[in-house]
Amino acid sequence: MITIQSISVKKIWNILETVCDPEVPVLTLTDLGIVRDVKIIDETVEVIITPTYTGCPAMDMIAMNIRLALIENGYANIKITSVLSPAWTTDWMTETGKQKLHEYGIAPPKGNANTIIEDGIECPQCHSLNTTIISEFGSTACKALFKCNDCKEPFDYFKCY
Repeated sequence: MITIQSISVKKIWNILETVCDPEVPVLTLTDLGIVRDVKIIDETVEVIITPTYTGCPAMDMIAMNIRLALIENGYANIKITSVLSPAWTTDWMTETGKQKLHEYGIAPPKGNANTIIEDGIECPQCHSLNTTIISEFGSTACKALFKCNDCKEPFDYFKCY
């Protein structure tokens, strides 16, 4: 078991950088920007997270994965706190995370939280802008479904929030 003297916020952040999102496994929780803060109070590690949208079904799995990663690294006293305000925004994603999305075949968010989805999102397969939105919702509620009119491939677009 790890003692209070050996607990550091930097060590916790390093562990969190290895925990992947259960819905998009190429992204870590820190790539997504959903880990808002890490606090150490007495001998308890508190990780504060914000869902990508209210009601995100992956949040229980994310909390469990954080807890397991910390336990595997010797931390026993763990508190996971979800906060809804301020609301998560794609502006919190890292540029590395956006690049990982693109390489995985998901178009990364383009613009900011006020950007309206429209045709012309770059296809992650062939890079064409000749694309059409098929549905406001893709494989998960945080993505929209697009089709490339050139290579004919469907793809998810990670919506701006």
